[in-house]
Amino acid sequence: MDLDQLKAAVPEAGLKLMYTVPNFQNPSGITYSLKNREEISDIISGRDIFIIEDDPYKELRFSGDEIPSFKRYLPDRTILLGSFSKTVVPGFRIGWVAAPDDMFEKLLIAKQASDLHSCHFTQYIVYQFLENNDIGSHISKIRDAYGTQCRSMLESIDHYFPDNVSTTRPEGGMFLWATLPNGMAAMDLFNLAVKEKVIFVPGDPFYINRKNANTLRLNFSCVDPETIKTGIKRLGAAIEMLSGKGA
Repeated sequence: MDLDQLKAAVPEAGLKLMYTVPNFQNPSGITYSLKNREEISDIISGRDIFIIEDDPYKELRFSGDEIPSFKRYLPDRTILLGSFSKTVVPGFRIGWVAAPDDMFEKLLIAKQASDLHSCHFTQYIVYQFLENNDIGSHISKIRDAYGTQCRSMLESIDHYFPDNVSTTRPEGGMFLWATLPNGMAAMDLFNLAVKEKVIFVPGDPFYINRKNANTLRLNFSCVDPETIKTGIKRLGAAIEMLSGKGA
């Protein structure tokens, strides 16, 4: 996180609530460093500010060291969110929240006012899964698979993408973020890539007010290494075609 902007926002904007995805963020795949988290916590400490720590990807770390939650540094100011949709079953959209007692009561009332309660049936299925299975072993398999697939994608990018395209190199999660040369729009690339039978998410929807962004999100969690290699090769060819048109 940009600490200078955070420091400016605290007094000037009257900051009361800060939302963050500190681990393997969607769409970039980046993770806040330990030092960055400690500095953020120092800025927030002693102020009437809550942090929403949205952490659905934390269990999906396949390399590097685990970094402490903001809840360790700001236990009375952190609302920690987690999800079973990234580790057990995507379609159920079941999550959980850990919050300070006084805040939890308010969240419970807001939840009841919104939809009374989440689906009992899907919650019961997840409960039975957790009772009858080793969730740690299950997650370990996911980490191994995603790590292999991420490495395959990065190796393929190094081989097939032009040198002027940069990417993040995540240590977990499901995504990485690519940046094209200035002046090259990801939406233009998307139209070419479709013809090569490969698609991605252009960067435009991830910005508040930006069009013709030169960024894009790539997902490595749902296909095998050979398919990833084929897709990246096709996408690299589309980038080369778009570069040729620009020239």
